Amino acid sequence: MEEGHLAARPQPIGAAPWPLPAGLHPLGEALLRVPVAPGAGPLPLIFMLHGAGGDPARALRRIDPIAEAALVLLPKSRGATWDVLEGGYGPDIARIDAVLAEVFAAWPVDPARVAAAGFSDGASYALSLAMMNGALFTHGLAFSPGFAAPLHVEGKPRLFLSHGTGDRVLNIDLCSRRLAPKLKRAGYPLTYLEFDGGHEVPEAIAQRALAMLQAD
Repeated sequence: MEEGHLAARPQPIGAAPWPLPAGLHPLGEALLRVPVAPGAGPLPLIFMLHGAGGDPARALRRIDPIAEAALVLLPKSRGATWDVLEGGYGPDIARIDAVLAEVFAAWPVDPARVAAAGFSDGASYALSLAMMNGALFTHGLAFSPGFAAPLHVEGKPRLFLSHGTGDRVLNIDLCSRRLAPKLKRAGYPLTYLEFDGGHEVPEAIAQRALAMLQAD
């Protein structure tokens, strides 16, 4: 198996009742946010990664305005941040693959709307995962990323990048303004938005990311 590769895939599941009611549920060290009623048919999945020093609950608050539109899975990094920033892909990849497989085995997930998403360090990691696992992730939603570090690429998932022009944690000139042109040149379908603000995910930005995920 290639380093950074995820083997989990959505599974065909019939009209069985949802295994958990609407709300927030622990799933090992991860959290699963179940929507009330996002519509008929399989659910979109947003796999949302926290920033450095963060946690799943804080990551959920970043995208709370759009959480009702999808099944939201929020893992916890093994260390203070994601493994690629602490020595290389490995420990977190295994944990991510396991929790994704658990969700795919129990929930009707739409294979055409599986998004790797994240904020800050989590955005960098989500973007890298999407680029390495295009057979799984149809979308990559990166809110204020610092970089992308795929070891290999697979497919061309749709990518969404946003960044605040006043970000004092990850400077936009050193991060997204360098990253976005590289992704365009590489042929990725890219939506790139700058906003007047800091290291954050404004509601309007989250809504734009959701619109891209929901588009045909």
